[in-house]
Amino acid sequence: MVVMLSARLPTINYALPSGRDCKYTGQAVRALPIRIISVGKKRSQGVQLVVDEYIEKLKLYCSVEDAHIRNNPKHARDWRAQVDHEDSAVMDLIRSDDWVVLLDERGKDIGSEQMAELVGDAGNTGASRLSFCIGGPHGHGKRLRERADVSVKLSSMVLNHQIAIVVLVEQLYRSWTILKGQNYHR
Repeated sequence: MVVMLSARLPTINYALPSGRDCKYTGQAVRALPIRIISVGKKRSQGVQLVVDEYIEKLKLYCSVEDAHIRNNPKHARDWRAQVDHEDSAVMDLIRSDDWVVLLDERGKDIGSEQMAELVGDAGNTGASRLSFCIGGPHGHGKRLRERADVSVKLSSMVLNHQIAIVVLVEQLYRSWTILKGQNYHR
């Protein structure tokens, strides 16, 4: 899958990695700050504890911000209006120089090594931050879909936002251990 990065950063063709091994393992990688933007209901205490634990582990490698947006912030009855309101709220958190990863059930299916390469490659894009976006119950809005630099899926199954963020933070931690050649992955 080839994704064209927009004009807000230098235009390059980005092909999601397809190999089994990470090309950056053991090499120096530019660590972009990470922002995780998720849309959904308030997280359970157990989920928040796990997310916080992995964010603390991730902070050994890069700065991490967890931004949570309540789904349907304007209490719209129509699901399309809900998605539009959520889309605006998410877009308000994204800067023009962010490298945006859309987490979507229709995104590219990648493994842990490819996620590590994605994190490593993002440091070479000229972006100042890596933003991962988890959609609400009805998915992502049009503006965010158009803005995203790449779209990946965390699973072949649809995950609610609470499970998706747990999977994401664990995979981001795993990615950094792969990049650093540490034993966590195997």
